[in-house]
Parts: sequence; structure tokens; C-alpha cells
Amino acid sequence: MLSTILTIDHHTVAAVSIGGICLDVLGGLYLAYDLLGGQHGPLRLLTRMVTYSIVFGIGYGLGFGFFFGAAAGIATGVTVAIELQRAGSRRDHYPLPWEILFSAIRGFSFGVGLYGTMGLQYAVTFSVLITAGQSVAYARGMRPGLDYSASRKPRLTRIQFWGSVVRTAGYIVAALICSAMERHLEHAWPIALRLGIVTGLVTTVGISVNPFIEYYADNLPERRLGVFGIWLVLCGFVLQSLQYWLAILDVQIT
Repeated sequence: MLSTILTIDHHTVAAVSIGGICLDVLGGLYLAYDLLGGQHGPLRLLTRMVTYSIVFGIGYGLGFGFFFGAAAGIATGVTVAIELQRAGSRRDHYPLPWEILFSAIRGFSFGVGLYGTMGLQYAVTFSVLITAGQSVAYARGMRPGLDYSASRKPRLTRIQFWGSVVRTAGYIVAALICSAMERHLEHAWPIALRLGIVTGLVTTVGISVNPFIEYYADNLPERRLGVFGIWLVLCGFVLQSLQYWLAILDVQIT
């Protein structure tokens, strides 16, 4: 029997089904493009949120695993999309208290991603430290909308590059401080270097593709949005049907 060979955790099945529902909702929104106000409706922001979440989610997921990638990717993608939407439409940025809030959301998501493997104290301390660090960076003018551009080609300016370098160093220092507080924790340097380097690389890639994403978020033709919506609905259907296929194939769910 197949059920004696394969087992799948019920949490995984539930997460896949929820993901399918979310894709169906997103697909329906893209199919209703005209009803939502066309080019001037909320889909431009939604397109940014989805795209940036995928970019950051894949990057963090490759470095730290699926759960961390999902938590940090979605939080980073959504907050960065909101900030860049304003930078693109109004050519300014949010007041500092709002930017600190965005930093706190991203810091919290990192803590959530680290909690399962590093423990509560490490996760909370790291979240607080990187939130404080990002807030200082905002106060000094370093933000996602810095040197904003919307074009068909990726771009990385010198100040953006050095911002990524500073962020890499900051995350390494924050991780080392957390490791010093967790005295029983081994391999402090490898963990710190991994956190810093992966975050730095993901940040650099995200900044580089910002102009490309911004351009197509504002210039995608309606037909392409409709096709994209159809594919999202189909993918959502496939994910939602997984639980029923498991039952048909007698796969054991634990």
C-alpha cells in the first residue's frame, strides 16, 4: 500500500491548501482588473507586493529554509512594495514613524523565522537589534526608495551597494551579540556570517531588480494581467486539490 511508504504532516497539507486559496483570491483580483479601477486601481500595489514577496521569499528560503523564507519574504515584500509605491507615485517617502513601523514588521518576521531553530531569546533580541539598526538607517536617508527608478533594466547604484554592505555587517554584528547572550549556542560565527551574507545578497538582488519590477508594475497590459490571473487560479486549484489526491492515493497524513 502507498500509505505505508509515504507520510505527510497535516500541517504541511493545511499550509498548501491555504496557499492555494490565496492564489485563487489573487487570480480573481487580476481577472477583475477593470472592476478594480484599471491602471489607477489597487492592482499596481498588489502586483508589487506579490512580486517582491516572491523575490525576497525565494532568496531567504534558499538561505534559511521554507518557513523563514515565507515569513521574511512576505513581510519584506509587502512593506517594500508599500514604500516604493509612494516613492513612484509621489516622489517622496513616509514619515519616520511609519518607516520605523515597517522596520519593526520586518524585524518581527525575522524573529518569527528564527524562533524555531534559535530559540525565543535569540529571536527577540535579533528582531530588536535589526529594527533599531534599520530605524537608524532610515533616519540617515537609507531606505528602499533611495535613488528610485523605473526602467526595463536592473540597476544598482554605488550608494545602494554600500548600503547593502553596511546591512550585511550590521546583521553579522547583531547575530554575534545574540550568540553571546545564548552562551550554550555553538558555531556562533558560521551562523552570524550566514545571516549577514544571505541577507546582504538578497538585499542587493532585490535593489537591483527594483527598477525592472517598478516599470512592469505600471506598464503591464491588461491582457497579460488577465493571463497571469488565470495561471494563479489554476495553480491555486492544484494546491487546494492536493489534500483530495492524498486521500485518493491513500497517503498517510500524520
